[in-house]
Amino acid sequence: MEDFVVTIAREYGSGGRIIGQQLAKELEVPFYDKELISLAAKESGFAEDFINQMEQKKTLSFLYNLYMTSQELPASEQVFLAQSRVIKEVAQQSCVIVGRCADYVLRDEENCVRVFIHAPIEQRMARIRDLYGEQHSDFEEFVHKQDKNRASYYNYFTQNKWGKANNFHLCINSGIGILAAVHVIKELVRQLPGGQR
Repeated sequence: MEDFVVTIAREYGSGGRIIGQQLAKELEVPFYDKELISLAAKESGFAEDFINQMEQKKTLSFLYNLYMTSQELPASEQVFLAQSRVIKEVAQQSCVIVGRCADYVLRDEENCVRVFIHAPIEQRMARIRDLYGEQHSDFEEFVHKQDKNRASYYNYFTQNKWGKANNFHLCINSGIGILAAVHVIKELVRQLPGGQR
């Protein structure tokens, strides 16, 4: 059985993390999401809290970037590079990775299945309210803001467009159900060379 990696990018509240966890469980492989923060902290020497704050932000401005060029890489870029090294390291064995531009970092890997999860806004708002326990005066505005932050980060570091279908092997509307989405991805993984997992 050959090693494989599934990367999952997702809209906020679409259930991508839940899908990734269940997929990893069914495929009996490690799951990485927030775990990458701890690994990147060890790799870079930055504190985990700092990485957590920086990973959804691009560099502050062109002038800041220009100034830092003569000094060192901006902290957000150092964090991105540290996480990229960690992603490449954990991807040496079969696993499921959620977020952190892993689809881009592993774009040249033949054994990597790149998935994007989306869902209707109503389902996403309900999930963050009922399952995540979020409390906001305007859930729709909050969800769109989180998506905007993810898109900004992804677009900056990858020079690609976040959520664009041709950057992925598969785009799934999780409105079909979490277990159905897991089943579809699992079947795709089975089609890889050395399949039938």
